[in-house]
Amino acid sequence: MLALALVALCAPAAADDTKICGAPVALSDGWTIAAQADLGLDPAKLCELDPFIAQWTEANIHAVVVVRKGKLAMERYFRGADERWGSPLGTVQYAADVKHDLRSISKSVTSLLVGIARGEGKFPALDSSAIDFFPQYAGLKTAGNARITFTDFLTMSSGLAWDESLPYSNPANSERRLIDAPDPLKYVFEQRLVARPGEIYNYNGGGTTVLGAAVAKATGQRLDDYARDKLFSPLDITDYDWVKLPFAADSPPAAASGLRLRARDAAKLGQLLLNDGTWQDKQVLPKGWAADSIKPRLNGDGLFFYGYQWWLGRSFHNGAELTWAAGVGYGGQRLYVVPALDLVVMVNAGHYGGPLQGVIPIGIFTRVVLPAVKD
Repeated sequence: MLALALVALCAPAAADDTKICGAPVALSDGWTIAAQADLGLDPAKLCELDPFIAQWTEANIHAVVVVRKGKLAMERYFRGADERWGSPLGTVQYAADVKHDLRSISKSVTSLLVGIARGEGKFPALDSSAIDFFPQYAGLKTAGNARITFTDFLTMSSGLAWDESLPYSNPANSERRLIDAPDPLKYVFEQRLVARPGEIYNYNGGGTTVLGAAVAKATGQRLDDYARDKLFSPLDITDYDWVKLPFAADSPPAAASGLRLRARDAAKLGQLLLNDGTWQDKQVLPKGWAADSIKPRLNGDGLFFYGYQWWLGRSFHNGAELTWAAGVGYGGQRLYVVPALDLVVMVNAGHYGGPLQGVIPIGIFTRVVLPAVKD
């Protein structure tokens, strides 16, 4: 069955019988499509995607999109079990026009919105006290948490007690408690300070919730409305969904995890980082914010560095170290951005809570796509 599927998905070119796997479809969404070979990609290597995924009987990869030199080179979609922010969707046939959870890549998007609001002169100084921007929580202010700045929240170094290492189904998980809270910001600011702000990385979706609320207050718009006007519309993204926190009094969007986009639209976010915030000659991010976002600012999880809600890693490629930035989301959502190769790779998967969520996406990136880059 796998061989038949590969034959159906790989169209031979007339001149040299080169097989092209995952040729993108033309949509009116701003992407320019180009031949893989013209973009310095080896079509034969890209055709190894399906056999690579087939090594796992339960691979459950949903989408793979490859962009090179600003042009859409490959998109492959699959069928598999999925969910929408924890609610089962059953089996979904993914395609170019089907949305997918980004989960914590939403954090990276919220960071981009901080940059846009800052560029408009609306967002407070990054080194200013976050709790001071919300006077309604003055009763929770302490000498300790008053030192937590917006930069500390951007870099996951607030120093607040927070534990997302437990399964998200566990009510003791800090993110789960935030979701269940009628006032999510109050829940964040209530947490005790256990480390000096700005020094120690600790993964914390509550900080992203504060950043999203600050964007909304600073701009006078809901986070999703501001994203529509200032980010999605300029990127020609018309089909999106931002899941709202279920129990909050005003039900704001879940800034840390609720965004749903089509895979080829999510890849546009990576392209912004490569082009100093521009898309089709439009300056979407303020100049310099892309570079600031993916500048290493803290030792993160394991061997990763961390920027402004972006993970920073490296791979061994062609005998040398190759650095990249990534948006990382629960379940195997990965947005890889490689400045040195002018390359963006977007992967969607359905491994929520499973060990393969960290294995197959990085394998697709390092063992299929990177080896396909010829120049």
